[in-house]
Amino acid sequence: MDSNSTPINISSLSALEIIQMAKEHVSFDDTETAFANRSDFELKKMNLLFWTMNKPTLVDSGTPLLKLAFKLRAPFVKPVVKNTLFEHFCGGETIEDSERTIIQLAQAGIGTILDYSVEGEKSEKGFEKTKSEIIRTIHRAKGDENIPFCVFKVTGIGYSKILEKVQAHEPLIAEEQVRWEKIQLRMNEICLTAYQNKVRIFVDGEETWFQDTIDDLTYQMMEKYNKEEAIVYNTYQMYTTDRLEKLKSAYENAVKNQYRVGAKIVRGAYMEKERKRAEEKGYTDPIQPDKLSTDRDFDAALEFCVENRERIAVCAGTHNELSCYSLVVLMDAYKIDKNDSNFHFAQLYGMSDNMSNNLAAAGYNVAKYVPYGAVKDVMPYLIRRADENTAIAGQSSREYLLIQKEIERRKQARQLKP
Repeated sequence: MDSNSTPINISSLSALEIIQMAKEHVSFDDTETAFANRSDFELKKMNLLFWTMNKPTLVDSGTPLLKLAFKLRAPFVKPVVKNTLFEHFCGGETIEDSERTIIQLAQAGIGTILDYSVEGEKSEKGFEKTKSEIIRTIHRAKGDENIPFCVFKVTGIGYSKILEKVQAHEPLIAEEQVRWEKIQLRMNEICLTAYQNKVRIFVDGEETWFQDTIDDLTYQMMEKYNKEEAIVYNTYQMYTTDRLEKLKSAYENAVKNQYRVGAKIVRGAYMEKERKRAEEKGYTDPIQPDKLSTDRDFDAALEFCVENRERIAVCAGTHNELSCYSLVVLMDAYKIDKNDSNFHFAQLYGMSDNMSNNLAAAGYNVAKYVPYGAVKDVMPYLIRRADENTAIAGQSSREYLLIQKEIERRKQARQLKP
C-alpha cells in the first residue's frame, strides 16, 4: 500500500483479494524457499514419512501397535520412532539435544519455542519436575533472540480436577486447598522467572471446563508482570463461541489496570472431547457451529489485536494460510514494521515450512513450536501429528503435496542445467 493508505476492514475483503494484497509481501507457494534448508536426502526421507502418514490404514493400525510396543518395551521401537516421527516433529529428548534444531531454524531466520511435551505427569513430584524443566527453558532462552518464547500448560503443574472444582465454585477439602495453593505458587514462580529474565512465556489453552480458572491465574500474572511489556501471554482458542468476547474483556481489564495483554491466537485442539462432554452432561456445546465461524472469529481477533496494538502483543499460532495472509495485510495497512517485536507468527516444527520459511525470508517474526522430551513420553504428541497429516477423503495431505512439488521442482531445475 502507498503512503496514503488507511486501515481496512479485513472482513470486507474476499479471500482472493486478501491473498493478492498479501502476495505483494510474501507467497506461500514458494517451495524453493520453504525447503531451502533441506538436502535432497532429507526431502526424500520426509517424502517417505508423509507418504506413510497418507495411508489411513497404516496410521490406524500402526498407532495401537506402537503403543503396545512401548508398553512391552520392545527394543526396536524407540530407534524406529526416533529416526522417523520423532526426528521430524521434535527437537530432541532434552534441551541440549535440541540445540541443533535451534541453530538450524535460526539459520532460516526462525525462532524456537522450546516446548517440554511430556504428558500425563499426575503427581506432586511430577508437577514439580515439570515446573523445574519449564524454568530451565526460560534460563536457556534468556538473552537469546533465537528463542523468543517459552511455553507451558497449567495442567502440567497441577491437577486438572482442582482447576475444574475452582471454576465450578465447589468447595475444596483441606488436601485440595493445599494443592490449589501449590498450583498458584508454581504458576507465579514460572512467570516471575520469565519476568526477571525478560523471556516471554505462553500459557497454553486447555479444556473449557477449567479454562476460566487458567484465565484468572494468567490475568493475575499479567497484572503483576506485564506492566512495561507483554511477558505473559494467554491463549485464545477461537473455536469456542465466547473466546473473541473474552479477548475483548481481557483488553478492557488491561486498560483499567494499566498492563499489557499477551495474546496467542489459535483455532483450538480439543473439539471432539468438548462436544462429547457437552452432550454427555447436557450443557450447550461451547464449540463454534462450523469452521467458517471459527475462521471468522480468528481473523476478527487478529484485527482487534492490531487495532489495539498499543496494549496488546499478538502471536498468530496457525497453519491456516489465509489467516497468515490476513495478518500480513493488516500489518501493512496499519504500517506496522514486519519485525515489530509485538507481532509474531508461529507454527509447529515439522509442519507448514512453506509458511514459516517464506514469512521469515520476507522479514516477519516467525517461531516454531519445538517439542522435546523422552521418546516414549512424547508419543501422544507424535500420534496427534500423524493423525493430522493422514489423507482425508482420498486427498493427500497438504504437507505431502508440498514436498512432492519441491521434489519435482528440483528435478526440473537439474534438467534445465547445461
